[in-house]
Amino acid sequence: MEYISVFDMLKIGVGPSSSHTLGPWRAAESWIKELKAAHLFDDVTSIKVDLFGSLSLTGKGHATDVAVILGLHGADPETVPTQNIPVIMNAIKNRGTIYFNQEKEIPFTPSKDIIFNTDFLPFHPNGITFHAIVNHKIHSATFYSIGGGFVVKEDETHDDTDHPIRIFPFPINKATDLLNFCEKEQKKISEIVLLNETLLRFPEEIDAELRRVWNTMLECMYIGCHTEGTLPGGLNVKRRAYDIHQKLKGHLPYNSPEEWLQTIRKTTVKFRQIFKWVSCFALAVNEVNASLGRVVTAPTNGSAGVIPAVLMYYMVIENHKADFNQIKRFLLVAGEIGSIFKKGATISAAMGGCQAEIGVSSAMAAGALTELYGGSPEQVMIAAEIAMEHHLGLTCDPIGGLVQVPCIERNSMGAIKAINAAELAMETDPKDVKVPLDKVINTMWETAKDMNSKYKETSEGGLAVGVHLADC
Repeated sequence: MEYISVFDMLKIGVGPSSSHTLGPWRAAESWIKELKAAHLFDDVTSIKVDLFGSLSLTGKGHATDVAVILGLHGADPETVPTQNIPVIMNAIKNRGTIYFNQEKEIPFTPSKDIIFNTDFLPFHPNGITFHAIVNHKIHSATFYSIGGGFVVKEDETHDDTDHPIRIFPFPINKATDLLNFCEKEQKKISEIVLLNETLLRFPEEIDAELRRVWNTMLECMYIGCHTEGTLPGGLNVKRRAYDIHQKLKGHLPYNSPEEWLQTIRKTTVKFRQIFKWVSCFALAVNEVNASLGRVVTAPTNGSAGVIPAVLMYYMVIENHKADFNQIKRFLLVAGEIGSIFKKGATISAAMGGCQAEIGVSSAMAAGALTELYGGSPEQVMIAAEIAMEHHLGLTCDPIGGLVQVPCIERNSMGAIKAINAAELAMETDPKDVKVPLDKVINTMWETAKDMNSKYKETSEGGLAVGVHLADC
C-alpha cells in the first residue's frame, strides 16, 4: 500500500470540512494541473462543476461551493488570508466572472455553474466532476474526496499523496506491523515513524513542518478562545469557548499564543477545571473551523479539535516542562495511527459515519498521549483501541449540513475519551488484552459498511431530521 506520511494525515487548510471543503478545493487544483499538462488551459472558455452524493446533500452547509470556487480561483488553502475569502467570493458573484487560477478571466456564475446533484456516483459518496469548454469541445474529469483532504481521480487507484516510489525501511499497513518493527528494533513508535519520514524530508524539514502544524493548532485554539459571537450558517450557534476561557484564564497578562500557553500553566487546576480546559481547547478549534478558519486536519476538519486539545492538555496540565520534543513525538505517533486507520478502514464520514472522524481522532490522540506518558508500544496500541472501541457505530448527522451540531461538542467528548483511554492503557498488561487494534479497525470498517447511508454525512437521518433549521 502507498505510504501515507504524517503530513498527509495532518494537513493545514481552511474549514469547515476536510472532505467537503479541503478535498474539493484540492480537486480543483488538480484539475487545473491536468488542463495545463494537456496544454488545454489557455483555450478554456467556460467551466462548470457537478457535485454528487454527500458533496451535494450537505455541500451548502460545508461550503463546498465556496471551496470549489476558491480552488478554481487559484487560492491556496494553506496561505490564503481567511478574512479575504468573503471579498473574493463577492467579487466573483458581482462580476459574473472568475479569474481562473489567477491567470485568465472567464464567465462564471456560481448559482448556475455549480450544480448540486443528489444522485451518488459508484466509487465514493463524495464525487465531483469538472467540465471545461475548449475549442467548442467538452473536457471532463471526475474526482472523489475520500476524507481528510485526500483526493483520488476516477480512473486512478491511489490517493494524491504524491510521494515518490521508494522502499521505506518500515512498511506499515497494520498495527501488528508497527509493533513488530518496534520490538525488532527496540525503538519507540515515534522513532520508527521518524525513520520512515526521513525518506521524504530532511530532518530539519520534518522539524520545521511539525512546528508549523503545532503552531497552527496553537493559534487556532488561541483564536477560538478569544473570539465571541455566533457561528455563521443559520443555526445561530453561540460560541462557547470564549466564555469558558474567560472563567478559567486567570488574570496574568499575555500577548501571544505561546505566552498564553505559559500563563495557563500557572492557573489553579482541579478535576473539574481539567475537564473544562480540555473542552475549551477542543471547542475553540472547531468553532474556528466552523467559521472557515484555518485548522489542521487531524485526521479531518470535523475532528480537528481532539488532537490539539489533548496535546495542549499534556503541555499545560501534565508536564509543564514539555517542549518541542514532546510535541514532535506526539504528532508522529498520532499521524501513524491515523494512517493505519485509513489503510484498514476509512477516515471519511461519508463512508463510515462519525466513528471515522471523531473515533479515529480520539484513537490517534490516545495513542500519542500514551507514548508521552512513557507507555510501551503495546500500550500505545491498547489506548488507540480503547478510544475507537467506544466510538464504534457513531453516526454523522449534522443539522442543516453544518459542521456545528453535534460536531463541535463531539470534539470535546473525543478528547476526554482519549485521555481516559490513555490512562486505562497505562494500567493494562498487554498480555490481558482481548481486542487488538487491528481487530477494532476491521470491526469499524464492517460497521461502516452496515451503517445506513442516511447516517453517513447526508443530513437525511438522526439529529439532522430530528432538529430542523426552523427549530433553531
